[in-house]
Amino acid sequence: MKRKAPLLTGMLLSGSLLLAACGGQQATTDKEPANKTVEMPDTGSLTINPEIEDKEILGTGPFGEQAVSAKTLELTEEDIAKIKEGSYTAALVMHYSGTDYMTAQTDALKASFERMGVEVIAVTDAQFKAEKQVSDIETVTAKKPDIIVSVPVDPVSTAAAYKKAADAGIKLVFMDGTAQGLEPGKDFVSIVSGDNYGNGVEAAEVMAEELDGKGKIGVVFHDADFFVTKQRQTAFEETIKEKYPDIEIVAHGGITGPNDGEKVASAMLTQHQDLDGIFAIWDVPGEGVVSAARTAGRDDLVITTTDLGTNVGLEMASGGTVKGLGAQLPYDQGIAEAILAGYALLDKEAPSYVTTPAVQVTKENLEESWQLVYRQDVPELIQSAIQ
Repeated sequence: MKRKAPLLTGMLLSGSLLLAACGGQQATTDKEPANKTVEMPDTGSLTINPEIEDKEILGTGPFGEQAVSAKTLELTEEDIAKIKEGSYTAALVMHYSGTDYMTAQTDALKASFERMGVEVIAVTDAQFKAEKQVSDIETVTAKKPDIIVSVPVDPVSTAAAYKKAADAGIKLVFMDGTAQGLEPGKDFVSIVSGDNYGNGVEAAEVMAEELDGKGKIGVVFHDADFFVTKQRQTAFEETIKEKYPDIEIVAHGGITGPNDGEKVASAMLTQHQDLDGIFAIWDVPGEGVVSAARTAGRDDLVITTTDLGTNVGLEMASGGTVKGLGAQLPYDQGIAEAILAGYALLDKEAPSYVTTPAVQVTKENLEESWQLVYRQDVPELIQSAIQ
């Protein structure tokens, strides 16, 4: 029997959209926001959070290389002092912005570069359009920064622009993937990502548990040549097929942009009215799947995804259709990217592929997971929903 959508969920999602439109600040009776990010120390070595669990990394890099844990990276006080002497500059060239994940990475990069005495001279948003990102790279390259940290929207069409920046002597550090034809150690310093294969596995394990190991499910995948999303999809599907033979993947729907989730999921639910669950490739398309399920009256649908965002967190906290996900550690990944840029400035050898471990998030561990993922207390809206 299908349940009615929880009224609280709809109210909370509406509130979170308003929150995002207002810049992400929340009302609180305290003098400072309840979810203020932990400040970076002014002294000591620069590392990621030492409390992050030492967990097996399941994914490999885009060249098949084994991942190196971000916990092994460090800039000493002496390293930082040398970097400060150089008066270096950096630019952040993003594929898109405005999500909790991208905000956390950008905040971590800015804080880390400030600690290192590196001036951030540009932050761009390609709005998930390759042609705009090419223009952004060209504009930023003309400013002659020492460092560019970037996520390629499309590895093929952006490659020439990145290559031109590398040939100009700019040190490139990539998030999540690289542009086609660029070589580690030659054209770019390193790639930093979460364990994307591990995240797909965690989403599959939650799906299987919620369905008691049997049922029919769909997959909303990223229809693009994007390394990290391919790993997530592969991991999810391989885990289901190999470990849970009574769960059948009966539908696939591809998205080309983050806002296509609702349209794709709606078509999937119309064609396969007996679906028990849907996996969405990351949280923003997952929000669209939630909307499609609500419109179809499918509040019994099990949805899992990757990346912990406010909207899917609210849905999970209030007992809605999102039951769990595999999360990355974006704040610490941002610190790792800055450290690797520092390695390049110091001519220090850097590993070509660096990762942080996957984190399984469900309603039961949502509050502590938020603190680990974002270095912040869980937002008040989510905390209220949990209680």
